[in-house]
Amino acid sequence: MSRTQNAKTDDIDGHMSSVVVRGAFGGVLMGLANLVPGISGGTMLLAAGIFRAVITALAEVTTLRFRMRSVVLLASVAAAGGVAILLFAGLLKGLVLDHRWIMYSLFIGLTFGGVPMVWNLIRGAGATKSVPTWIGAAIGFGALAIMAFTASTGTNSTSNMGLFVLAGAAGASAMVLPGVSGAYLLLVLGQYVPILASVDRVKEGLKAGDFSAVIAEWPTVVPVGIGVALGLIGVSNLLKWMLHKYEALTLGLLLGLLLGSVLGLYPFRDAIEPAIGSVFKGAQVTAESLPSLIEDQQDWPMRAFSPTMMQVASSLGLMVVGFLITGGVARLGALSTDGDRTSTGA
Repeated sequence: MSRTQNAKTDDIDGHMSSVVVRGAFGGVLMGLANLVPGISGGTMLLAAGIFRAVITALAEVTTLRFRMRSVVLLASVAAAGGVAILLFAGLLKGLVLDHRWIMYSLFIGLTFGGVPMVWNLIRGAGATKSVPTWIGAAIGFGALAIMAFTASTGTNSTSNMGLFVLAGAAGASAMVLPGVSGAYLLLVLGQYVPILASVDRVKEGLKAGDFSAVIAEWPTVVPVGIGVALGLIGVSNLLKWMLHKYEALTLGLLLGLLLGSVLGLYPFRDAIEPAIGSVFKGAQVTAESLPSLIEDQQDWPMRAFSPTMMQVASSLGLMVVGFLITGGVARLGALSTDGDRTSTGA
């Protein structure tokens, strides 16, 4: 092989290595974001500097056009995101159940931290004073407001395969839509804790080598997987088309969705622990049934939460921390040499 051919091969290898590294970085952030109500996986891809590249790659692959760069990028994002979800699903579920107001405060800050990124997209498109931008923002905010005030954001809900498919599609939407939190939509649908609990059981089954326990989770995992596939195919192609045809309206819609998602996280609510003699799911709680009810917190009823002044101050502090975390990730993404950020104005 000639020296020129060797140099060309090295350039290709180096380019692919860069794609893998950036894809894995963005995938980890996206996976963690998809576990956190209030922060969008798409926002994290935007912060990592690979948002436009991922949307393009998804649109290509789902329309059966395969380029090596697109396949490698998506494989890196998917693998890293899957590992992050598998490792941290149980931890996030426990934190939300045991420290709800603390976690929701952090989630709100993480959400607001995405606003400057989406606003930069709007400004980069020269659409800050465009009427379609603000029409889109009103539509997005209104849609999330209606969802927040008409649906229960508690953890107690029935689950079935249809809801799991819908939840998977909602989660997939958040992977490609900056401002839309998949975990928040799962929370609204009442499927957040059931799905995270199932993922955690899969992880424990794999760790123990108990594949029967892993297979036993198929009624949750398979429908969610189908929903994710349908969501990715539909949303990625729709978003690419809308950004091309109606950029200002679409960017405004993303901003409205981002701001509206906070409405489902505040005001905070608290779970009511079952007590002997109380009625729970139509049956009276007894000394025999109480231990299992206490252990399974995801079915506890919810009530309004009245914070103390110290909790209010702590909550505001956590919101600031969340805002800074999202901003810090965006700064890391700004160090990327990916031309994607320049083209999107992020």
